[in-house]
Formats: sequence, C-alpha cells, structure tokens
Amino acid sequence: MAQTRFSHVKISGITAVVPEHTIVIDDEIEFFNNDIKLLERNKKILGLGTRHVADERTTNSDLCEAAARDLLQSLNVDKESIDALIVVSTSHDYHYPASACVLQGRLDLREDCTCFDISGIACSAYVHGLWVAHSLIASGAAHKCLLLAGDITSRHSDRRNRNSNMLFGDAGTATLLEYTEEEKPSFFVTGTRGKCWDKLIAPAGGYSLPMEADIAGLEITDESGNVWRMCDDIMKGLDVFRFTTDVGPRGIAEVLEFSGMDKDEVDYFAFHQANRQIVRTVAMYAGLPKEKYSAETFSMYGNCGSAAVTMDLCRQLSASPVRHVCMATFGVGLSWGFCLVDMKDTFVAPVKTFVTPESNMTRKEKIDYWISYFKGGNNA
Repeated sequence: MAQTRFSHVKISGITAVVPEHTIVIDDEIEFFNNDIKLLERNKKILGLGTRHVADERTTNSDLCEAAARDLLQSLNVDKESIDALIVVSTSHDYHYPASACVLQGRLDLREDCTCFDISGIACSAYVHGLWVAHSLIASGAAHKCLLLAGDITSRHSDRRNRNSNMLFGDAGTATLLEYTEEEKPSFFVTGTRGKCWDKLIAPAGGYSLPMEADIAGLEITDESGNVWRMCDDIMKGLDVFRFTTDVGPRGIAEVLEFSGMDKDEVDYFAFHQANRQIVRTVAMYAGLPKEKYSAETFSMYGNCGSAAVTMDLCRQLSASPVRHVCMATFGVGLSWGFCLVDMKDTFVAPVKTFVTPESNMTRKEKIDYWISYFKGGNNA
C-alpha cells in the first residue's frame, strides 16, 4: 500500500446536504415478497432504514453546490482565495465537461482556479480527494482547495432491484482545506486491486459499450427476480465483501503503524457506510471499540457513495468534535483509501436538507432544451 505523510495542511470545515425526498424501507415491503420476516431480517443484518433520494430535477452538482455555499458562508471564506476545486463522484452531470468546471462557474470562483474531477473509484474517492488536495497544498500549487464529494447513487440501479437499490442514498458534501504554518501531520494509505476491476461495475454508458437503441430498453431479470439494466451498477457481493474484510482491517493497521499512533489514541474511526454488516465486520476484525465508530449513518442515509464517509463525519462529529480521526474507505476498482488526520478546530456542520428549486428543469424540459441546442448547430 502507498504511504504519504503531510505536515502543513488543515481541514478547515466540512458540510453535507441530502435531498428532501426520503424512502423508508418499511414502505418497500412489496419488494420483499410482502414477507415481513424477510424484510426484518434484511433490516437487522444490513441496517436498512431511511435513505434520501433526489428527484429528476436534482443533480449531483445541485447537492454539491448547496454544500459548498453553506461551507463558504459558515467559514466566511472569500471565494477569490480558492485556487483549486476538486469534485469526486461517479454521478457526474455529464461525460464532459467536468463537474468541477460546471461548479466553478456556478460558484463564481476565479478563472485561474484549477478545476478537475476524480471519477470511477466511488466509495474510496473522498480519501483520494483529500490526498490530492493535501498534495496540491503541500507542493505550493494551491493555498486553499475546495473538495466536493457527492453522488446520486439511487440512480445507479432500478428500484425493483433488491440486490442493490435498497442500499443507496444521495448526498453532496463540501470540504475546505488550506495551508497552515502549524505542524499538523496527516497520514494516507492508498491502493488498488485492479485485477478485480469487474467485481463492481456499470457495464454500459461509457465508450466501451455506449447507450444505443439495442440496449437502451433492455431489462434482465435474474433468478431472484431483480431487474437489471446494462447501465446499472452490478456487484459480485461475496467477492466485494471478502475484499473489504481483507483490506479494511489491514489498511487501518497500516495507517496506524505509519502514523506511530495506537488505536486507543484515535478519537473516532469514520468508515465508508457500505452497510451495517460490512462496517461492523471490518471494525471487529480491526479490534475497534464500539464507541469509536458507527454503522448507523447507513441506517439514516444509506450508502451515499463517495459522500458516505463524509456523511458519517457530519452526523457524528458536528455536535461532538474530536481531534484524531481515522477514515477507512474501499470501493470501485477495487480501490481503497485510509487516512489519519488532525481535525482539531475543524468546523463540522450537521447534515442539512436540500430543497430543489422550482426553477430546476424536469427531464422533459431538459430534453427539449438540448434538442433546441443541437438544432442551433455550431452557430453562436
């Protein structure tokens, strides 16, 4: 595993928002063959509860923009002082341009602010984003970096798919990092098991298998009755579970050893909220005390993809600030990211609800808009 240490970067603040619409698992008993025992068993094992789901008028950029505006206002940050903007997501509004470019314009950041996306690693992306932001600031390439992590994971599968859809919720988060003269050590451990790239994948929608008429309406029903589309996430669950329970405890042990700290010195362990079973299993294998981590963020918000670990930070630490935080994430690729950071004096806001503006376009309005745009051709 790759190891990196930084000394003069601080995390100034973190905010998170979720869309207003919610789905309660108890209201989905029809997807469990109307079997209350089956539903309760899934709730107990996986921790299924409530998840926030964006409507068709809400995009990932909407959620991340709202989180960013809240953060900048809360910290009274001059937007002119931000010199790098990073967006981590697998739910970008477009193939291109980068969501960071779109949000740079919407947030009215200065034109020489460096903007780019980190994509395709999903649930480990936040720690990778932190690592890149630390690198930019430590190198002197940037002084203040705005990191936006968010996903509309509810759209990554069909709601009829009980293998997948019931796990996922939507969220957008914002983190501000900046240079500090203060000695503030942070430690990162990252890695990838690329030979297992197809264990968690959305097969169609890229340029290997573009969405065209031959697959656009195709639905595949598996032996359990789950409905799949070619653009949906498909996960080889047992393989991914084995991966997380292998990499998770080892990654935590490695980042602790690298930092020279004992787990007793860490105030809180923030996990990627994949589901209750995975969080508890990794924590158990890592030998962590129950009071130092939580799997309940998943029960309240679902697996929010790249934003999941940030959601846990905001839910747990907004009212109970701590100093030494270890983050443990694992996701698509198969990839992982662990870090141990000093969050003394970091502003952490509670999770807020995003209300979609009435002016946001519906799907039909978007289609009509782009038809008109195309008809204009290359004319200015």
